[in-house]
Amino acid sequence: MSILIKPIITEKATLASELKNCYSFQVNTKSNKVEIKKAVEAAYGVSVEKVRTINVRPDRKTKFTKTGIQHGKTNAVKKALVQLAEGETIDLYANI
Repeated sequence: MSILIKPIITEKATLASELKNCYSFQVNTKSNKVEIKKAVEAAYGVSVEKVRTINVRPDRKTKFTKTGIQHGKTNAVKKALVQLAEGETIDLYANI
């Protein structure tokens, strides 16, 4: 079971990483804060101070088509905001 799925690279996440040393990751929905902390420390070799998690609900959409009404939804996602110790950074662009 992979805990870290991918880093979140948006304007808001990049600003938080520069100002607050806080990085965002999309994680497995079944993982908890302790598992996320261990996975980030093992993957990037940094020490983590704090982990905050967010469960993002799925968006529901309805389309009106010739064949009738189509209902759909996106997948539910869990995000983790990881605060690193002072003076440590993660280079997310190194593997590109």
